[in-house]
Amino acid sequence: MASAAEQLAGGFGWGAFAKATDLKKRLWFTLGALIVYRIGSYIPIPGIDPQVLEEIFNAQRGGILGMFDMLAGGALSRMTLFALNIMPYISAAIIIQLMTAVSPTLEALKKEGPAGRQKLNQYTRYLTLVLAVFQSYGIALGLQSSTGQGGPLVLVHPVVFQITTVVTLTGGTMFLMWLGEQITARGVGNGTSLIIFAGIVANLPSALAALLELGRTGALSTIFIILMLLIAVGVIAAIVFLERAQRRILVQYPKRQVGNKMYGGQSSHLPLKINTSGVIPPIFASSLLLLPLTFANFGSGADQPGWLQAITTHLAHGQPLYILLYVALIVFFAFFYTAVVFNPVETADNLKKNGGFVPGIRPGKNTADYLDYVLTRLTVLGAAYLAIICVLPEILISQYSVPFYFGGTSLLIVVSVTMDTVAQVHSHLIAHQYEGLIKKAKLKPTREGAAGRLAARSAGTVEKRSLIDRLLGRKGG
Repeated sequence: MASAAEQLAGGFGWGAFAKATDLKKRLWFTLGALIVYRIGSYIPIPGIDPQVLEEIFNAQRGGILGMFDMLAGGALSRMTLFALNIMPYISAAIIIQLMTAVSPTLEALKKEGPAGRQKLNQYTRYLTLVLAVFQSYGIALGLQSSTGQGGPLVLVHPVVFQITTVVTLTGGTMFLMWLGEQITARGVGNGTSLIIFAGIVANLPSALAALLELGRTGALSTIFIILMLLIAVGVIAAIVFLERAQRRILVQYPKRQVGNKMYGGQSSHLPLKINTSGVIPPIFASSLLLLPLTFANFGSGADQPGWLQAITTHLAHGQPLYILLYVALIVFFAFFYTAVVFNPVETADNLKKNGGFVPGIRPGKNTADYLDYVLTRLTVLGAAYLAIICVLPEILISQYSVPFYFGGTSLLIVVSVTMDTVAQVHSHLIAHQYEGLIKKAKLKPTREGAAGRLAARSAGTVEKRSLIDRLLGRKGG
């Protein structure tokens, strides 16, 4: 029989949504911020011939540029203000998060609570600035050396172009970093995730049109296109199922007597996801694999040294070495990042301090070993799932020129962000319903937000933080 909270959650409709004024304000703010982002992705940087840029990009679409352009929402192919997108911020956050596992100083900051997390966020911003300057300068040098049939790509003096490109692209990245933080604080969902999500979704119609155009010209058969769309639907279904799947470890708390009353004796569960690392392994694996091609894809092939041409050939999409290294890096980062975000020893100590224990397992070291054993088995399944989801579409992309937007990485990002955002909207609605019940009962919460936390605990719908939320060390919305 459904609980009262489940019955309450099941009664949501447009009427409940219309009464949630704060939620509507958050949604409008999120929508407005994403519109600003999309407008900025059409403002080009100065000093570039757009026709030559289109010619060069079409020649390099299947490699590093195509992958990054997909994550940037088409801003890279237009070489606009947001060409770097939010990727330097994500890279900086990943580096800081990984450094906390090897640096005692950063680990101590992480354990200091809100003040320590604020300091880590500040370090992340500084590192973002450094990475953005470095990447924008590299792009400026690459663009200067590029020429097309219509002439050189850059139309202004090299020094002027370098300065304007570095300032423009770095400023665009820092603005997106600020915009993402505003969405997280004043909107719905995680701002960084939603910016990437908006870029991918905005170009899905054109990617679908390009796929249908391949069928119209005879490059792809109708049966293959239908099969490709069915595969995409199957991949989405698998992502939804496996992202929601979790292993629940039973945790019990002993009874304790205080005066004449008996407290405790309750049981709960510790949820462990199959894919604890989320979308970080495929994104980081793709970035590392495509990094050597960043310089190889710019400029004339005749000027490239032999070793660079060999790397370009063997690490092309669909090549055996590329697929092998891609799978190996996905598996490595799945285990590595899971070890970073979940510490079995710390979890076991927290359970012991609060009097909780896993039935049949002694508290302390034995509990930590058991959690590590279970998490390792789950990570094996999660790494295999990520490898299959990401590699199979890569083969189709390389062999049949299917757009990147139907790849496993893009579908994984879109589905995961959608699920997290919907869960947060649902949590806001539950909080609004409980606040309404409290007001009707003429009860005043002890402090602001108590109704929302009560609703989340009762309904069991406490919003799980997405990977990038955990990565940045703060809660979304």
